[in-house]
Amino acid sequence: MQKGADILFAGNEWQRQYATASIPGLPTIHLDGYDVWYSKTGIGFIPSLFRQLPRLLQTINREYNQLKKIVAEQHIDAVITDNRYGLYHPNIPSVIMTHQVVPQTGWGPIADKTLQLLHAERLNRFDHCWIVDVEGEPNLAGCLSHPKHKAANAQYFGLLSQLTTLQETEEHLLVLLSGPEPQRTMLSDMLWMQLQNSARKIVFVEGSDQTKRNDIPPHIDYYQRLTAAELNPILAAAETVICRSGYSTLMDLALLGKKAIIIPTPGQAEQEYLARHLHREGVWLHAPQKRLDIEATLQEARNFPFRKLLLNEGFDQYKPVIDNWLTIL
Repeated sequence: MQKGADILFAGNEWQRQYATASIPGLPTIHLDGYDVWYSKTGIGFIPSLFRQLPRLLQTINREYNQLKKIVAEQHIDAVITDNRYGLYHPNIPSVIMTHQVVPQTGWGPIADKTLQLLHAERLNRFDHCWIVDVEGEPNLAGCLSHPKHKAANAQYFGLLSQLTTLQETEEHLLVLLSGPEPQRTMLSDMLWMQLQNSARKIVFVEGSDQTKRNDIPPHIDYYQRLTAAELNPILAAAETVICRSGYSTLMDLALLGKKAIIIPTPGQAEQEYLARHLHREGVWLHAPQKRLDIEATLQEARNFPFRKLLLNEGFDQYKPVIDNWLTIL
């Protein structure tokens, strides 16, 4: 939009509401989500995905046909999508953005290789694949975003965040929840119970409009959901953050240089890899959800290095990529 392009945002109802809250006046259109169901146990995550695979493939085919209709009706010149595998078009430039060009299954090298071949075939249907990471060292996503041989349509896009660096006094513990159900609620309930009698000043962001806590103790400031503008000063003022290891959250942490305890969604191989990888690098403390004792983990965090990645230049890398791409439209 800053470059003068007219933007039409497509997403489900929650995504559209969030987009218009963040960018008032942004035109939007409905596009069904993948609506993946997640298991209550980590071990059931992959079997659950396999059971849903036929429906997911139907959704991908449906969104491909829906995009062709939208392009014809709205006179769209190009499309950029974030991990939506059916949103490419034969007649206009189509871009997919992802940090996972080498996805992991958690089931071993044979399963990983099979998934990676299928995934690469999908990515190659797009004119461009923008890899959301920096190319060299240090980087954020490790082997997920750094294949041995980069595809011809791929280029590194840099890192993204809606937040900006702010100078705030670090004064509270921030619980910042996100991610799929039912695991989001399970972690929320666990943390809420364990932090009820904490002596710390806590800001607790639920990450969902579906859950609302009552009887909030005086040491906790509670929010169901925040826009990026609302979250920015709260995150900047956090001494330590407790959160999932979702990639968008990790990019925000990297930009602001925050100390964090990252708790991957059980069974979600991408989040589990990122948490282990970044723990080994001394960046953030990995805490598995199973048998989580948050006070003991906070004590452990006192001796963790929390090495800053120094990736701030990576957050400007997208600008020339966008400029060059706009010249072909």
